[in-house]
Amino acid sequence: MDLTNDDVADILALLDSLPYDALDLRTERFHLTLRRTPSGGWTEESELLTPPTDVLPEAGRPGRAPGVDENVLDAAADSGGLAEVVAPLPGTFYRAPRPGAPPFVEEGDAVGADTVVAIIETMKLMNSVPAGTPGRVARILVGNGEFAPLGATLLLIEPDSTAPIDPDS
Repeated sequence: MDLTNDDVADILALLDSLPYDALDLRTERFHLTLRRTPSGGWTEESELLTPPTDVLPEAGRPGRAPGVDENVLDAAADSGGLAEVVAPLPGTFYRAPRPGAPPFVEEGDAVGADTVVAIIETMKLMNSVPAGTPGRVARILVGNGEFAPLGATLLLIEPDSTAPIDPDS
């Protein structure tokens, strides 16, 4: 059973009526953390533990964001293994934490595996997108404010082969 937009709205309305500042929910399929902001809104961090196979387009093939040049992705695959940063869930792609703020990263910036490179807004919740690998941002493929389907390639990272390998990843 999947949550609907109405289910999420009901959960947020319930949270707004309670004195709690955070909610941490873990299931077999996902881990969700909601935290109240000073302005009374909510921030969200989520991790998909088991991908929902029923929402992947074309027999499990990840979607592509509108306007992404497939030749860029093909060239990345052939040019020394650039790492793809993909959308962990469908939603609106934002390069900055709020309107008018500087972007999280620019092309050429050095990033660590845990560096937040973007956010995806889904059902009015902001989901941080980490780089996933240390290196340099080679290419940003999705425009600010554009819709990104689940699994769409958002950025390409040139991995840093000199970075220490994390034994826990």
